[in-house]
Amino acid sequence: MPIFRGSRVFRWIILQQRCTKVVARRASNGVKPAEATVNFSNGRNLTLSTGQYARLADGCAVGTVGDTSVIVTVVSKTKPSSSSFLPLVVDYRQKSAAAGRIPTNFFRRELGPSEREILTARLIDRSLRPLFTDNYYYDTQVVCSMLAVDGINNPDVIAINAASTALSLSDIPWNGPIGAVRMGMIDSELLINPTRKELQESKLNLVISATKRNLVVMLEGNADGIMLQDLQKAIKVGTKEAQHVVSEIENLQKHFGKPKRALEAAPVLSEAITEALRSLSEMRVKEVLQNYSLDKIARDVALAEIRTNALEKIRSSFPDADQNLVNDGYSAVVKNIFRELIFDTDIRCDGRNLDELRNISCKVDLYKPLHGSAVFTRGQTQVLCTVTLDSHESAMRLDPLSVVTSGVKEKNFFLHYEFPPFATKETGRIGPIGRREMGHGALAEKGLFPTIPSEFPFTIRLTSEVLESNGSSSMASVCGGSLALMDAGVPVTSPAAGVAIGLVTKYDKEQKNITDFRLLTDLLGIEDYMGDLDFKIAGNMKGVTALQADIKIPGLPLKIVMEALQKAADAKRKILQIMNQCIQQPRTEKKDNWPVVEDLEVEPHKRAKLLGVGGINLKKLFAETGVQVSQMEDTTFQIFAPNQAALEEAKEIIQKYLTTERVPALEFGEIYKATIVEVRDIGVMVTLYAGMPPALLHNSQLDTRKVGHPSALGLEVGQELQVKYFGRDPVSGLMRLSRKVLVAARL
Repeated sequence: MPIFRGSRVFRWIILQQRCTKVVARRASNGVKPAEATVNFSNGRNLTLSTGQYARLADGCAVGTVGDTSVIVTVVSKTKPSSSSFLPLVVDYRQKSAAAGRIPTNFFRRELGPSEREILTARLIDRSLRPLFTDNYYYDTQVVCSMLAVDGINNPDVIAINAASTALSLSDIPWNGPIGAVRMGMIDSELLINPTRKELQESKLNLVISATKRNLVVMLEGNADGIMLQDLQKAIKVGTKEAQHVVSEIENLQKHFGKPKRALEAAPVLSEAITEALRSLSEMRVKEVLQNYSLDKIARDVALAEIRTNALEKIRSSFPDADQNLVNDGYSAVVKNIFRELIFDTDIRCDGRNLDELRNISCKVDLYKPLHGSAVFTRGQTQVLCTVTLDSHESAMRLDPLSVVTSGVKEKNFFLHYEFPPFATKETGRIGPIGRREMGHGALAEKGLFPTIPSEFPFTIRLTSEVLESNGSSSMASVCGGSLALMDAGVPVTSPAAGVAIGLVTKYDKEQKNITDFRLLTDLLGIEDYMGDLDFKIAGNMKGVTALQADIKIPGLPLKIVMEALQKAADAKRKILQIMNQCIQQPRTEKKDNWPVVEDLEVEPHKRAKLLGVGGINLKKLFAETGVQVSQMEDTTFQIFAPNQAALEEAKEIIQKYLTTERVPALEFGEIYKATIVEVRDIGVMVTLYAGMPPALLHNSQLDTRKVGHPSALGLEVGQELQVKYFGRDPVSGLMRLSRKVLVAARL
């Protein structure tokens, strides 16, 4: 049968051919849905999928563990930005709908990012950033959003793996993939990707990001004083497990990834200008870096003067040269000289050996009104820490979604970190803290939290203000915070200290490996800027309580990681010995301004007298004395007072509230003398004994005759009359009184 053009059958065939071409084209572009399953050694699986959502983005992936799913998209501009650094932005957003909740704010929608979202975004950023190429200056945004959360599996590690997948599948030049796992430990047994409930019992919460060949890219975690050898074992096992994720992402990339885009050739400084910069500045820079008497400010001023002179001479000799390139070229020359000196002499720019600590001094009990205070100075890094003790009502309540994902409802210990601009001799805005300050404060809080007793009756706010900064202010906050806690009499299990370890490497870009390295104990600011690692480790004499590794090269061998941990343990022990010379244990002699807590048992029938109508008694008590009374159980109340004198005053007032005459036992059917205290339209209010709440004697129970108003019988306030008691109403609990039955008996 012939098929005519324009017929229904002909149009249907043409439509089918077009659909087939579209599907083939989408499959060739890597849009075809695909997924891979990562099988960890403990049987818990991670599923990574792509091709279903956000197809207009450069890359998109969905990570799923259990019923928790996270979608990650990545988009990069095609034209380079004018900045000389990688303009990477990572946004992580928790969605209330993913947990079956509605936001509790006024607008009932997601607003600004919470602290947990910001910290998770920093975690993802530090995992991805080291693997971008040096000449990649394109605005790039990674957006991670929760699709569903089951309250069992944590979404943060899933987001890291999904972000790695999205970048690997995209056309963005990136030297990944990476894999991330979380390690826990219960009863000396390591757990891979523990659940939220398991984490609450675990002594370890460590996130490890690693790339192929067992190279560590990022570390962050906290522990309950875990031993060094157990931590090292956990890092080795976690790095090995991350290879499963890397392998599966590589398979997805091989079959469904887009070809990587070709970057525009970055402008390069000519050999003549580079050599001129080196000849103009090398000797003078070496002289400055080897002048060990210079402090941070003097060294920066001297290097800035050399920069100005060198750039002026280059501008006059090479007027057509791009000054931004020349400026970057000078920075590269200084960086190379700085690193070469460390390799050649094993002496750092401040004259210290590689394993030597800066001079440390500390002092406690600075100001009398403070509950606890300390100042910790290490070289030119100085922090002032203060401790405030308050009632349980001041505990920090977390938002509902953070409770679902973390399992923590409230925090009775929190650390606030402040970094004003004067700490580095700069001017700037002072206001709400930024992401960097929030991250540093969270790390210091993790380092101190395991030392806080779980049954402490107060809420603890620890503030750390950086007064001077020349490297590792977050670890100085751990040291100063531990001293301030002991000065405030908080019975910490043990003092804690922190130190930062740096690294300078010789890296072979062709072989992609490290040929030589030097580890630097107690990192300086300039060593952080020109080095390859900022490894912060906090802990007590027993072990490690927190760690965070910011790695600036594409992966760190396990050998260097293990050696850095050992050097940190040795330095931490020395710092604790110095701190013990200032204060060895928590203060036992109470300060006059310390708050006090006392439990109060109240009989059930007296609770109303303590509280008052609408809690008016407790509100009045707080206004007069500053004392807070909180109900802990049915009959147990907790009294919080800012000092002992306020407590004694409050106890006298509370005793007055509770002191009443003994309530007599009323017998059913007995006759009592009642006193009228109020006349109402429906009856009279009477009392049978002193201190009794008035009870209603209704018009219907006043007389055998019908009474419309008590005044018809001549009843007035203060008049006494006899009534018969018939118990309490079983529904309302009100007293049942009658005068009518007595009048009828007399008739």
